[in-house]
Amino acid sequence: MPHFAEAPSLFEHDETPIPVGKAPSYIKDHRKRLRERFLNGGASAVPDYELLELVLFRAIPRQDVKPLARALIDQFGDFNRVLAAAPSALRKVNGVGDAVALELKIVEAAAHRLARSKVMKRHVISSWQSLIDYCHTVMAHRDTEQFRVLFLDTKNVLIADEEQAQGTVDHVPVYPREVVKRALELNAASILLVHNHPSGDPTPSQSDIEMTNLIANAAQALNITVHDHLIIGKSAELSFRAEGLL
Repeated sequence: MPHFAEAPSLFEHDETPIPVGKAPSYIKDHRKRLRERFLNGGASAVPDYELLELVLFRAIPRQDVKPLARALIDQFGDFNRVLAAAPSALRKVNGVGDAVALELKIVEAAAHRLARSKVMKRHVISSWQSLIDYCHTVMAHRDTEQFRVLFLDTKNVLIADEEQAQGTVDHVPVYPREVVKRALELNAASILLVHNHPSGDPTPSQSDIEMTNLIANAAQALNITVHDHLIIGKSAELSFRAEGLL
């Protein structure tokens, strides 16, 4: 329901010991085969733990990273949740140090930036599926709630995408006055509200509904339209507009 997550920190040293000298031939051969399979077949040709291995190759250049990849998948559930995990949570997995955590967060940032590029400065209605995909990319696998506001101009072109607050596993503080104030600062004609449910279930709570109504009423008083409120679950989303809640 729409508090503040730990900010990722950058690390200086990886705690994983890396042997001096060249990697054993069986490790080199495995990496070569895996890279070729990925190049020939793309991401669909490799399961999550092998895709994770490919990422880990750069951080740990002379070790077998398969056990670590499997341990990360076992801990967090899938590739996406590994990337979305906070650095402090990643470091709790044996074998994860500075270089590994940093490499994973770089890949996550690249994925977010790519998805965002498909929606920024675009007409929201004609890019609706890209917008949904973007919201799932940046929010669906978080373990805490996040509340974002997408600001649109008079032609429904997305002009800004801003995180307003972060929270706990089931609560995030939202201040309607601040949302509307920011819309005025950006000269936005309308807004889209988005937040995630870490539980995976996008069903709105009563506080979600009440908060949405408060923002909609505050915005309406200043001729700003709230087009929709999207709740992002793990594999599905809910639209307040489609459900008749807005």
